[in-house]
Amino acid sequence: MRPDQLGDLAVFAAIASERSFTRAARRLGVTQSALSQTMKRLEGQLGFRLLSRTTRSVAPTAAGERLLATLSPALAGLDNEIEALSQASGAAIGTVRITTGKHAADTLLWPMLPSFMHNHPGIEVEVCVENGMTDVVAGRYDAGIRLGEHLEKDMIALAVGPPLRVAVVAAPSYLSDHPAPTEPADLTRHRCIAYGDAHGDLSSWSFDRDGHAVTVAPGRGPVFNDGDLLVAAALEGFGILYILEDLVAAPIADGRLSRLLEPWCEPFAGYHLYYPDRQVTTAFELFKEALWASRSV
Repeated sequence: MRPDQLGDLAVFAAIASERSFTRAARRLGVTQSALSQTMKRLEGQLGFRLLSRTTRSVAPTAAGERLLATLSPALAGLDNEIEALSQASGAAIGTVRITTGKHAADTLLWPMLPSFMHNHPGIEVEVCVENGMTDVVAGRYDAGIRLGEHLEKDMIALAVGPPLRVAVVAAPSYLSDHPAPTEPADLTRHRCIAYGDAHGDLSSWSFDRDGHAVTVAPGRGPVFNDGDLLVAAALEGFGILYILEDLVAAPIADGRLSRLLEPWCEPFAGYHLYYPDRQVTTAFELFKEALWASRSV
């Protein structure tokens, strides 16, 4: 084997595992064009095709499958040995990939990350801030951070943040022209500033009071998928907003927003670190311990 072929073979294994040049490029942090050139070079050197490509899929050829049977365990063995050596040397190395929402990134993740990265310079940290739930297995993440009530049942979940609470708020200018709601059902008759995802689906608003849970569809109003814009719209008097209370603590305190339906906004389970039930790397274990130690409950 030529000295430069080991890296090319690892690229082939990644493409075969992902069944996609696009996903493999994202995983390896390179361009699809670079992967295509690598595969063209490798197949030219070997003298046979390793991948079968169509417009919709990528799959190993018979020769590729035969090579993978030896290659995949060998690469896994190298990773395990490097991991073992890093533990023996006391200097952890590796990569930790995390998916999280923006609020959790701002309030939980970033406060602990600088010291973690300073203490473990050999660990590369990748954080993807995105809305909605993410399949950590399909996305090849080590873990995700989301609200506990939304987690899949087959995930290990570790509480890493305190209980949270929502606030229902509106600007005095809006309330001067509209009667304040006295119960959640009244919200259907108001203009409400809603959170919507990329598909146009609006989040429902959930309330709880003395063990009585209520979910309502807010009245139609402006729709945003960004917390800053949601708050800005509320401050301008465009409707009633339902949002985590810490994001509107300042305008509530100075009177720019008035709080509504407060008895219906009871605390609920906060953020959890969730990850699949599998052997974890030392790098991820150190990250998990650092996040747990930094929690505020």
